[in-house]
Amino acid sequence: MKKINTLLLVILPTFALASGGGVHLDHAPVDVTDHESLKRGAKLFMNYCLSCHSAKFMRYKRMADDLGMEDSEVLENLVYTGAKIHDTMEIAMPESDAAAWFGTTPPDLSVISRSRGADWLYTYLRGFYVDTSRPMGVNNIVFQDVGMPHVLEGLQGKQYLQEEKVNMAYGGEKVTEKLVADGSGSMTPAEYDKAVGDLVNFLVYVGEPAKEYRETLGWYVLAFLLILLVLSYRLKKEYWKDVH
Repeated sequence: MKKINTLLLVILPTFALASGGGVHLDHAPVDVTDHESLKRGAKLFMNYCLSCHSAKFMRYKRMADDLGMEDSEVLENLVYTGAKIHDTMEIAMPESDAAAWFGTTPPDLSVISRSRGADWLYTYLRGFYVDTSRPMGVNNIVFQDVGMPHVLEGLQGKQYLQEEKVNMAYGGEKVTEKLVADGSGSMTPAEYDKAVGDLVNFLVYVGEPAKEYRETLGWYVLAFLLILLVLSYRLKKEYWKDVH
């Protein structure tokens, strides 16, 4: 019993941390079979993320093959670092400079979708708001005191965190917080949500490039096992038909 209690004391804080402090996470529109979405997400990643965040477990060639793109198309439209088609997605910024500028080295994003979750990323990238007390001038609803600037601000515009009082049915008031955009971005809220969905979709793909192939192969395996089951049953009936 003592061992069980000790184990619970170790596990429970982990669940509390994973819950994100009770922040509501919006559902991410993930579909790794939508190659057009993945291409749009790849373009956003190369333009806005790869300058600071690497994806060192992904090669440009693998991405080109999976998304049905020509090598020349990838090199011309998506590679801005002088990398070759078989190179991994690395950044040119030295780690020492990154630590000096941001306070810590920006993490590699190869498996960020698996460690954080697609819904967390989707909410996070839409959850920046103006906070003049922070060094970067912004904060985030799901990652308080974040050290990252809002790199997509030109698309989304500025957001402000405002309190909203709601009258409760049983009396009294409940104070909630909501994000209010100022409309200064180049995209409408719906367009920005779609763009972030594409970016998160791409990060999910990067986290497991073989997922589409694995799921397709799984159906073939199940079909084979079903056929094998029928044949095995017929063979069993044949072997035992003369046994009384």
